[in-house]
Amino acid sequence: MTATLPSTSAPDRIWTIGTPRLLAGLEHATRLDHAHHLVTHGGRPDVTLDRLLELLDGARLTGRGGAGFPLAAKLRALHGGHGEVVVNGSESEPASWKDRTLLRRTPHLVLDGALSVAAALGTRSVTVAVHDAAAARSTEAALRERPDARRVKVVRTGGAFVAGEARALVRGLRGGPALPPGRRTPPTEHGALVANAETFAQLAVLLRLGARGYADTGTSAEPGTTLLTVSGAVSRPGVVEVPLGTPLEIVVRAAGAERPQAIVLGGYHGAWLTPGADVAIARNGPGPSVGAGIVLVVDDATCALGELARVSGWLAEQSARQCGPCRFGLPALAADVAAVAHGHPAATAHAARHLSLIAGRGACGHPDGAARFVDTGLTALTDELARHAAGGCGRPVLGQLPIGGTR
Repeated sequence: MTATLPSTSAPDRIWTIGTPRLLAGLEHATRLDHAHHLVTHGGRPDVTLDRLLELLDGARLTGRGGAGFPLAAKLRALHGGHGEVVVNGSESEPASWKDRTLLRRTPHLVLDGALSVAAALGTRSVTVAVHDAAAARSTEAALRERPDARRVKVVRTGGAFVAGEARALVRGLRGGPALPPGRRTPPTEHGALVANAETFAQLAVLLRLGARGYADTGTSAEPGTTLLTVSGAVSRPGVVEVPLGTPLEIVVRAAGAERPQAIVLGGYHGAWLTPGADVAIARNGPGPSVGAGIVLVVDDATCALGELARVSGWLAEQSARQCGPCRFGLPALAADVAAVAHGHPAATAHAARHLSLIAGRGACGHPDGAARFVDTGLTALTDELARHAAGGCGRPVLGQLPIGGTR
């Protein structure tokens, strides 16, 4: 295992398990300008659309956002073969820093991927959407550093939780409200290919290595590496590059988690796990998905049920308010979890009832994701439920799970 910690600031701290690809060259550099990028990665290859699809199919490259949708399928879904290319750098998960780290520190790798897709599609329309000021400044500087990106534009976004969803992002970029539309129509139906910053950076690596070289690490089912944001009760928080298939337990130990009580994998639409769970870092495997690339450790110094209640209340506040499950179900569920944390005897049954009324009924994915977060939390924290029912665990709520306003 190699570890690189070039900064004492947690959001900018990086380390790796295995040989870095996306984070290559950053061991001793705060940011790779275009000259250093070319030394580290080489020039941007030009590929036809057919060759691009062949590479994507061979590497089975899936999106590195929450959904893990195959990039080749998005390309094929574009009607007429043309479309707008959108880099989703509007990292709306409070616990995620990986996309803004790429845009802050190695923006040319992201731009290489986006410009290669645009060239293969025959379009000059490339938009980089970011909410983070430092990421926007770094990306704008990168555009000035290279001659092939004069038509790329950087657009600042609000960064609200549901606004980072691909359809909400496109809607906002086109002048509408930055909310998911009521119909689950993918952005490709409206001529937009949207992928997050890491996905485009992974594509840039794939173009240079080829499908066979890309598969030198990872698993046969999911080749390559992925970025994780690791935080919570760990001594080495930061953005970590790991091969897909790495056991979660190795990541948690390498991050310096000493007394984990629970682990949240995938962010606030992800799942709670018990320590020592036999889970690998994967996106489309049989186990829990890494989702938005987040690993959060909750230790035994904090009240885990209080942490669950705190985030549940925040998720209810992030409602798009476009359907019953968002407007009414999530606030009711948050109230149930708060009651569970206070030891009310009927609260767990009330939470189970509201979970059954929310799952699968929302206009977008937010109710389902929030319900999964709560359901898996109540399942993983059975010992805590018993303690709270008997009078409480006696621990304070330390806020180990970051929410809006703490980014």
